[in-house]
This record gives sequence, structure tokens and C-alpha cells, in this order.
Amino acid sequence: MFLKIIHRSAYNREKLQKLPDTEIISIYKKQKDPEILGILFDRYIHLVFGVCMKYLKNKEEAKDAGMEIFESLFELLLEHKVEKFAPWLHTVSRNFCLMKLRKRHPEHFIEESLLTGKESTKFVEYTPDLHLINEKEYKLAELEKALGLINKNQQQCIRLFFLENKNYSEVAVLTGFNMKQVKSHIQNGKRNLKNILTN
Repeated sequence: MFLKIIHRSAYNREKLQKLPDTEIISIYKKQKDPEILGILFDRYIHLVFGVCMKYLKNKEEAKDAGMEIFESLFELLLEHKVEKFAPWLHTVSRNFCLMKLRKRHPEHFIEESLLTGKESTKFVEYTPDLHLINEKEYKLAELEKALGLINKNQQQCIRLFFLENKNYSEVAVLTGFNMKQVKSHIQNGKRNLKNILTN
């Protein structure tokens, strides 16, 4: 469906291609015409496909998932205020894949950590002790809640560095901060997260 839409755009694609992501999204929200998102599709389909391959491990399934993710943007972009599209899309793609994996393996649950330095998607053997699973899910929810309480700059850097496995240079490029600011935001963010979780 999405491929058919982007190849019949009535808009001036050359002008749209020169606009930043935020302006394209703004135009889409006003026009509500899915053709406009074709520019974002062209820019980021490789990113989405890469994320899907990482989690789904199957080329055809990753392609299908990528199309589903972009089709979901028609509604998601109308519902959410997106300031940094690339990191946001990465998270949307990752969550989409994890949901598919959860449905495929209901006997497993996914354990993740935002503070270990690396994203973890290790499948842990199912245990009949449901209170243990609930406790882990509770801790994950607390981590996510804590992220929402820290400084936005710190939150952004921590998500990119830990959750999306970006290095300092990549975080600097994506956020516009210099290297010193990136390291400072990550260090201070980690400290604040630990304080929030401890208290």
C-alpha cells in the first residue's frame, strides 16, 4: 500500500526533499495526505529495515514489518509531537518488532536494561513464578517512568547512547550537542536516574 502511495505524489518532491523532517511532518499534519510521508520513507526505510532485521532475523519478514511500520505512521504522527524523528522512528520500529516477538513467544518475556551500557533483548526461560515476571516488568516500568522525570537533554542522550547503542559521536550528530555536552548529559542523567530509582 505505502509503495503505491509514494510513487504517485502530486506534491513538488524536489521542494519536500530539501525540508527537514520536522517541517515535512508539520506539512503532513496540516494536509493529512499520506503522499507527503513518501519523503520520510525514502530517507529512513533503510534504518527501519535494519532495525527489523536485527530483531526478526528474516529478510522478507523485516521488509513486511518495515512497510507496516511506515503505514502506522499515518496515525502515529497525527497523535504525537515528534521533535527528533530518526530516534523516535528507531524506537517505534524496535517496539513494533518486540511486540511481534512477544506474540510469537508468549512463553518467554524480554528482559531489557537501560543502564547496563548496552541494549539487552535476551529471552529468559519462562518460569511459573508469575510474581517474578511481574516484578521484572514493574522494574522496567519504573525505569521508563524515571527516564521521563530527568532533564530532556539527558533523557535524549541516554536513550540514544544506551537504548539505541549509539556512540558519543553519533549522539552528538543526532542531538546537535558537542562531545563534552553529550558526555556530561549522559553522566548526569545516569546519576539522576539512579537517585530517582533509589528514592
